[in-house]
Amino acid sequence: MRQRLAYLIKFFLLTVLLFFTAKVAFMLLNHEGHTFSAKDVVDVIWHGQSLDFSTSLYILAVPFLLSIVSLWLKDSKWIFRILRVFYAIIATLMMLAFVADTSLYPFWGFKLDATCLQYLETPVEARASVSGLYLTIRILAIIIGAIIIYRLYAAIPQWNKAATHRSSATFANLLLIPLFVIGIRGGLDESTTNIGQVYYSQNQFLNHSAVNPVFSFVASLEKTASVNIVYEYMTDAECNQVLEGLFDTQSVESDTLLTTQAPNIIIILMEGCGGEFTEIAGRTDVTPHLNRLMKEGIFFSNCYANSWRTDRGTVCALSGYPSFPTMSVMKISSKTRALPNIAMSLREQRHYNTHYLYGGDINFTNMRGYLIAGGFEHLISKDDYSSEEQNSSKWGVRDDITFQTLYGMATTAREPFLIGFSTLSSHQPWDVPIHQFDDEVLNAFYYLDQCIGKFINQFRKTKAWQNTLVILLPDHGIPYQEFDESNPLKNHIPMIWTGGAVRQPRVVEQVCNQTDLPATLLGQLGVSHGEYTFSRDVMSKTYTQPFAIYTHDDSFSLYDSVSFVNYDLIGERIVASQGRKNPRLVERGKAILQAASKDLNER
Repeated sequence: MRQRLAYLIKFFLLTVLLFFTAKVAFMLLNHEGHTFSAKDVVDVIWHGQSLDFSTSLYILAVPFLLSIVSLWLKDSKWIFRILRVFYAIIATLMMLAFVADTSLYPFWGFKLDATCLQYLETPVEARASVSGLYLTIRILAIIIGAIIIYRLYAAIPQWNKAATHRSSATFANLLLIPLFVIGIRGGLDESTTNIGQVYYSQNQFLNHSAVNPVFSFVASLEKTASVNIVYEYMTDAECNQVLEGLFDTQSVESDTLLTTQAPNIIIILMEGCGGEFTEIAGRTDVTPHLNRLMKEGIFFSNCYANSWRTDRGTVCALSGYPSFPTMSVMKISSKTRALPNIAMSLREQRHYNTHYLYGGDINFTNMRGYLIAGGFEHLISKDDYSSEEQNSSKWGVRDDITFQTLYGMATTAREPFLIGFSTLSSHQPWDVPIHQFDDEVLNAFYYLDQCIGKFINQFRKTKAWQNTLVILLPDHGIPYQEFDESNPLKNHIPMIWTGGAVRQPRVVEQVCNQTDLPATLLGQLGVSHGEYTFSRDVMSKTYTQPFAIYTHDDSFSLYDSVSFVNYDLIGERIVASQGRKNPRLVERGKAILQAASKDLNER
């Protein structure tokens, strides 16, 4: 009995120590852009220990049960064999979690969770963000680390004596089960162990560092196991009261921006091109063509992204539908079929010919299914190019090549037409064919801007230009240097309308979202947009309460003309704010999430 108990205690302590070590490694390997001291490392370990203990008890459950079974066996050899297999499995899973958590954090800015599983359905596209060397190093780290962890577990002294008082020893062990349960759930209170309990700092990096990645991943599986995600913060009546007048689906005396109500339309979703690379943040060197188009066309100067991923931002822009922190609507085919879409509205009400162009794998994240369900008749993607063109970049066909395809489509397509186009080169690993900057990120966005400038200059010389509206809009912003979730500029994106169909240059200063594109565009065309229940016509007289919302994996941000607030959904607190204090912003954000999740579940 004592030998078994000593084994279990040593197993538990080793597991906890491994989690402590992983925290330190996570902080050191993600130190860029984050300052912390030795005391911060100690605080992270101290505040995160409750999740480490809980997760370690989960893992200890198998050895614990096997030790009870061994009480009734004369020889425990086959128990030891099972334990060795268990060591190998746990060691491998731990290293997968540690390496994935540490590697994904610079890209996503949040802890490992089940979101990563959604992108494993198309592994070729998922790995396009990184180099072969990057993957090789991490695979080796997983293998070497798993071997080390396995050997550490295997080195724990096991029991070598058969039990003499089996019944009493078994009974004594069974008495430990309530302690296991209490330890796993984090006490006897109504609230059980959760990620938010380890949040202790105003520095989100320290909070994230304190979170156990294995616990984070397993806990998130419950959230993503069903598409019926529900946010419930208040009664439906209270929710409706908070949202009253915010989402009017009618256009009333909309201010006219165009010369015609039947223009050809090109919508270009610029991969990751947040405002931090443009004059919005005072930069004039990275995107000179976009900066020029802001002055020559209609510039929505206070437009904000709704989300942080292409699949989510695309739905926001084309369907006017909100984004969710932990779920991608595009990937749920049963839901996307019920969404409105600019393409379907123009096809059904104005008989537009609809096309979509994307140089990558159009099956990635169910993009093909979403576009077809949304009314795009003709799709051009990676498979329609030569082998050489398909391999011109990690993600697929390079932007300079697809922009030439766009030019051909814009000058030959049967009118009236709508062409949607998603660029892809301004994405990790930033492999573009020019080298204007030493900074690879700036270089990639400079390249995108050059492609846009060349296309606009070329298209401007054609007859088709005169009756065409070109809409330039990022799918999302990206974290870059000081631009993170606490910085409002991170999600501040340029929306530009240009082309011969634009009446005159203008700056629209109203705060708005990507999701407002459908209602605003259709309002200009005199097309009904009543089914776009979360999209607002920014130019309508009904748009009297301007605001914007952005959702991230574990937070949301709200903006109005004088205030900004970033709210942590896990820690249930305000992380950052600027401008005039407005306590109703957080309430409004919660109400929008509640209403949106209810709407999604009813579709």
